[in-house]
Amino acid sequence: MGIEQAPTEKGKEAARGLKKSSKQEERRVEAQKGSDLAKGADRFEERSRSSDGQSAGDKQRD
Repeated sequence: MGIEQAPTEKGKEAARGLKKSSKQEERRVEAQKGSDLAKGADRFEERSRSSDGQSAGDKQRD
């Protein structure tokens, strides 16, 4: 849920905290890795391959 969609102030604060912590985690991982994480469709492919070595398209054909 996005910050704007949260119905209460408490929900908006929780969404802000989640966004902030995920941004920090992403920066930490990128620093460890030494390069930026893939974004968008590239990230989807990367995550799909990492689980079992097949791309998402290959999985759908099986």
